[in-house]
Amino acid sequence: MKDLTPDSNTLDPIEIASRDEIVALQLDRLKWSLNHAYASVPHYKAAFDATGIHPDDLTSLNDLAKFPFTTKQDLRANYPFDMFAVPRDQVKRIHASSGTTGQPTVVGYTENDLANWGQVVARSLRAAGMQPGDLLHNAYGYGLFTGGLGIHLGADALGLTTIPISGGMTPRQVRLIEDFKPKGITVTPSYALSVLDEFNAQGLDPRASSLEVGIFGAEPWTNAMRTEIEQAFDMHAVDIYGLSEVIGPGVSMECVETKDGLHIWEDHFFPEIINPDTGEPVADGEMGELVFTSLTKEAFPIIRYRTRDLTRLLPGTARSMRRMEKVTGRSDDMIILRGVNVFPTQIEECLMATPGLSPHFQIELTKPDRMDQMRVLCEAEDTSTNHTDAGKYLAGQIKQTIGITVAVDVADPGQVERSQGKAVRIVDKR
Repeated sequence: MKDLTPDSNTLDPIEIASRDEIVALQLDRLKWSLNHAYASVPHYKAAFDATGIHPDDLTSLNDLAKFPFTTKQDLRANYPFDMFAVPRDQVKRIHASSGTTGQPTVVGYTENDLANWGQVVARSLRAAGMQPGDLLHNAYGYGLFTGGLGIHLGADALGLTTIPISGGMTPRQVRLIEDFKPKGITVTPSYALSVLDEFNAQGLDPRASSLEVGIFGAEPWTNAMRTEIEQAFDMHAVDIYGLSEVIGPGVSMECVETKDGLHIWEDHFFPEIINPDTGEPVADGEMGELVFTSLTKEAFPIIRYRTRDLTRLLPGTARSMRRMEKVTGRSDDMIILRGVNVFPTQIEECLMATPGLSPHFQIELTKPDRMDQMRVLCEAEDTSTNHTDAGKYLAGQIKQTIGITVAVDVADPGQVERSQGKAVRIVDKR
């Protein structure tokens, strides 16, 4: 693999600033963000007032722990635009993601927000070893999902040449990689393995391809998978992290020269780690739930957002900003299937909307051909139900409302295992 370490002269000064400089900037921006949210978003004013806290009470970064959390439920309760802090006509972009109730969580961006988003994604792509003029094969999905358009925004800001292929059509993905010869690819790690399989199916040597770096995110992946991908393609594999509620991709990024955790761009996002059960902050280095507060967002400020992702904070290495370890799991029951967030309650809602099916079901997760697969095991309401038609209807409902393709098995009444207390909704065979 080639040495892709970025020239230090190309880094933003804040990336290698002293911790004192970073902390001073964070405190100044945090005061602004809290006041902006309190003055402009009724939800935050009500939440702060109910807690007896005011933005002026923040005198140090530690004081942030006194402020209330924001949860996904808060965002849904204020659907669609009540969490926006600027007039709707100042919002230049809207993205959304599905939630457990089928109600999307909606996020917005001002022109300034888009510029900042482009900056942090550009910084991330540069940390991966990309340079202006390089060709990027962007296989993240385009649309309301922030992945494809977020990466594209940063690629434009860095001065890359982008191939906006989006996801799917794997044979075509391989053909364009062979023909266009991109240096980098942005894609989910599981789909990268499918691309690898397609290289082999076409009789092509992936190690002979032009790819020098793969930038993988949108789902957890292991260092074992990193090793497999790097050896198979003879390219670097680095991790990118983000979520739409905070901004999208580009919240943190692994640096290609160290690959030792993801540096959080702390000039825009303030991280905390809390005990997921008590909500109390824990010290850097301890495992817990990741919480983010935005420092510069205008349209959609987010205060102490509980991501439910489990990780820990570590000191900076290649950059001065702190690192987060690879996400090891979640503190709730969310499934990430091929980069899409899925909750059992979403499946249940689709099931309840399907004629002829009972509410009993289980979700079976497998990985037969490198790609995660979901099978919904459910049962007919009575013997008059046509199993084939009901299964097709449910699969269509899931595809339409959640955006994923699943297999559905409809059994006779009474065949799905009943709970003996807490229902076992997910059977993970991966």
